[in-house]
Amino acid sequence: MHLYRLVHGSEAREIRYDGKVVHLLKAQILGMGHAYPERILDNKELEQMVDTSHEWIVERTGILERRIADKHTKSSDLSFIAAEMALERSGITAEQLDLIIVGTASPDMPFPSTACIIQDRLGAVNAGAFDLEAGCTGFVYSLTVAEKFLLTPAYRYVLVVGVDLCSKFTDYTDRNTCVIFGDGAGAAVLGKGDSGPGIIESYLGAEGSGGKHLYMPAGGSAMPASHETVDQRLHYIKMDGNEIFRFATKIMVKISERLLSSSGLEYKDVDLLIPHQANIRIIRTAMKRMNIPVEKTVINVQQFGNMSAACIPVGLSMADQEGRLKPGDLVLMVAFGAGLTYGGVLLRWGRD
Repeated sequence: MHLYRLVHGSEAREIRYDGKVVHLLKAQILGMGHAYPERILDNKELEQMVDTSHEWIVERTGILERRIADKHTKSSDLSFIAAEMALERSGITAEQLDLIIVGTASPDMPFPSTACIIQDRLGAVNAGAFDLEAGCTGFVYSLTVAEKFLLTPAYRYVLVVGVDLCSKFTDYTDRNTCVIFGDGAGAAVLGKGDSGPGIIESYLGAEGSGGKHLYMPAGGSAMPASHETVDQRLHYIKMDGNEIFRFATKIMVKISERLLSSSGLEYKDVDLLIPHQANIRIIRTAMKRMNIPVEKTVINVQQFGNMSAACIPVGLSMADQEGRLKPGDLVLMVAFGAGLTYGGVLLRWGRD
């Protein structure tokens, strides 16, 4: 009987076959891509829509503007653009993909999955496809799931997309939420390697008791769409910002410390921190507690707002294209979101 066993080390994954090490594996990012709408909604325009001000928004969130999709644009549209870019940069064809995972809380429709729609548009005829819903932590969750597939012999290449069009579910009469969210998509093509680069460690968690602090009441089996749910504006994002702030500032540090300590690393070893872009005050609080300087942190909340599951992959893709990453750099990605979910990924940048 032949037995496979995965052995997790600090920066490697071994496969033992009948007790013998046959390969050292790591899931590596081979190429990144991103996309966002052309339309910019700035704070001055929001002042005309709701009882708010540019100064109030900047003080509380740090956001100057956000990208908003038009009524014809779907999550699959931005995902497709980001995915094509990631495939091109990876040198992998769509036909070579074995799996597509889309992290999103705003699918095109309840079914089929947005991943299946993207699979068809890309022509990825050999790939399985499914969506994963973890709110703003969707990309981190999806990346972690993809890694586990890649640590098995049957999977070679996986496309992971983080996408959300939060504007479709934002109540533009609620100043506490409408100033925060924007739209975007980021994509990563992953393969497997046997050298230094790749995912070192990942960590996923949830605090379901906090789900009431960030949710959309209607549209599911608990409260199907009706005239009553529409009239009561229950198909929009509801959020307790104070509770989310308290949760986020605590959990981002917890995730980071767990990832680094389990890998035998420290904050000083981090070359680039990519935090979820929910709020500039949350990001700055985390940076201060981790003692990570701004030059080692991706911050784009000012121009994009909170793109939910797209925040981290867009940030990583743009950092790559801007030349902020070099082979061997240690990248720390940390997110939190509806659920309440949270998670992080620690990776060594580069590929074989």
